[in-house]
Amino acid sequence: MAGNNTEMTKSILEGAFSMCTITIVYSIINSVEGGNRLKFLKILFGFIVVIGIIGLAAYYFVPKLIADQVMEKVTVELEDSGQLENIKQEIKKDPQLQAFIEEGKNVDSSQLPFQTKEEATRVLLKKFNISELQEIQAKAKDGMSAEEKQALYDQFESKLTEEEMLALKALAYKELSK
Repeated sequence: MAGNNTEMTKSILEGAFSMCTITIVYSIINSVEGGNRLKFLKILFGFIVVIGIIGLAAYYFVPKLIADQVMEKVTVELEDSGQLENIKQEIKKDPQLQAFIEEGKNVDSSQLPFQTKEEATRVLLKKFNISELQEIQAKAKDGMSAEEKQALYDQFESKLTEEEMLALKALAYKELSK
């Protein structure tokens, strides 16, 4: 119930802000003298278009930039600390985990939603927040019990589609086969 009130309040405030903005712009346009009004509208329209383009570029490029940085950081950390080899050994010891990853062995990757680690990172950043991913990484680093592994699997399964899960399995299989 509290969430609905917060959302409703937020929606009302956004609407009020939009109405205020429209009123201010309308007042400014009406205060501009005849011939200058068209010039002012052109400048205002150009400004709005530029702001829109910047917003769209940020919407597209910022998640990509963050995903690339996260992927680079995790890869360097795993390689430098030797944890990558530890992870491979843990997977070899766990037949259930091995069988899980083997599901990605004979998959046509062209039909999957992503094919690279970077693309997978972008998808994970959209589905999970950074603190959740850091928590998962910390748990994996410290080792997990069977219950924790199942909880992690359930968490992934609840947030990812079947195709995304299969793509992760295929990537894991490809990485572990190197």
